[in-house]
Parts: sequence; structure tokens; C-alpha cells
Amino acid sequence: MASIIKRNNWQVWKDVIFALFVREIRTGFNDKFGIAWAVVNPVAFIFILSFIRGRMDGGETHTIPTFTFIAIGFMLIQFFLEVLGGAASSIKKNKALFAFRQVQPISSMIASALFQLIVKIFVFICIGIIMYFLGMEVRIDNPIAFLVNIVLLWSIALSIGCLFALGICYVQETAKIQTILTRPLFFISGVFFSLQDIPKEYWHYFDWNPILHAIELTRYAVYQSYGNSAVSELYLSMFALISVFIALSCYFITWKQAISR
Repeated sequence: MASIIKRNNWQVWKDVIFALFVREIRTGFNDKFGIAWAVVNPVAFIFILSFIRGRMDGGETHTIPTFTFIAIGFMLIQFFLEVLGGAASSIKKNKALFAFRQVQPISSMIASALFQLIVKIFVFICIGIIMYFLGMEVRIDNPIAFLVNIVLLWSIALSIGCLFALGICYVQETAKIQTILTRPLFFISGVFFSLQDIPKEYWHYFDWNPILHAIELTRYAVYQSYGNSAVSELYLSMFALISVFIALSCYFITWKQAISR
């Protein structure tokens, strides 16, 4: 006689997220390039950008090797945009699955964001291996701060993506607004430049951006000699906390109406 296994709500939610996570892996790497493209694409851009920047400052940018400087900026902005985009499209992409009572929109958002997090960790490791074999210095002075900054940036991206996902359910054109708002982030988030390149009287035009804080603080975590002028771990943490609170509040108020539209 078959036995019935009873699971509590937490176990059911965990299993649903894992199943959606596996689904993300299958759909994310279903082409010929697979996960190799997740490494080749950013590395190619990092080499191009670091070559351009290296011609300007001789291969070292504010005590950091230019390749490392560009790699941190490019990887984090790409990470932020991909987590945000994946979370924003998750409700629409998985809408058919919400017919099952156990599957809720927040599960699909978390699964998508976890997939992007694990992929980027893998890419970071691959870049470190490439740097090692090319004879470049591989170091992280403060590994805990490095990981904390990535998790905080991930939380912000997931929260904003959640808000966009809910908005798209009500107004389809929200996706176009998302594209317009996120496109300039590559240019104003310190990917190719540092706040130290800009006169102090103009810092207030940029230091409202939490992504800039995350990138600059991560560079500081890798090379303590880089400094952390005009950026704050407290600001980044508070922005992440407020973003998560607002996203969860909006989600629990509107998710049932959102998926029924």
C-alpha cells in the first residue's frame, strides 16, 4: 500500500521554486552555445572596454588593474539588468503554471533571480581562472563585503523586477517603460568610469544611484587601496531594505488580481 507523504507549506514552496529553477536552466541554455555564451559574451566586452580604458590610464585605474576595474563594473550592471529583466517577465512567461494552486508568481520571480545569481557566480569564477592563466593578479581583500554587495544588488534588482512584473500585468506598455528607464544605467553606474574621475562638485548627480554604490564598494572590497569616496554601504543596504519592503507590500496586495487579468 502506497504511503502518503505530507508536506508543510514551506516544503511545498521550496519544491516549487526548485522545479521552476530547473525549468529556467533548461530554457536558459537550450541553444548550441549553452552556458559557454554566458562566459564568452561578458569576457569579450570586458577585454574591449578594458583595452579602451587602458589606453587612457596605462593599464591601472586608481590602483586597480584596468581589466579588474572594468570586469567588476560590467559584470555587476549586467547582473542587475538580467535579474531585473528575468523577474519582470516571469509572471507573463509562467502564467499558464499559475493554474496550479501551489505555484505562485513570487516563486517564479525567485527562481529566475536565483538562476541569474548562480550563473553570474559561475562567470565570476571563470573570469578569475582566465585572469590567473593570463598572469593577472587575482585577489579579494574583503570577501565578505564582496558577497554582501552582490546580494544587496540582487535584492534591489529582484524587488524592482517584481514591481515591473506586477505593472506589466495591468498595463502591457510598462515593459517599454522598463526598457527606457534601464537603458541609461549602463552609462551612469560607473561601469567605465569612477567617481574619482569626476570633480566632487558633480558627485551629487551620480551618487543617488545604488548600482553605482554597489560597483564602487565592490571595487573597494577587491582592492582596499581603491577607497570608498562618496559611496556608502549604509545607503546601499537601506535602499535594498526599502526596495524589498515596497515590492513585497505591492505584491501581497495585488498579485491575485494581477494574474487574473
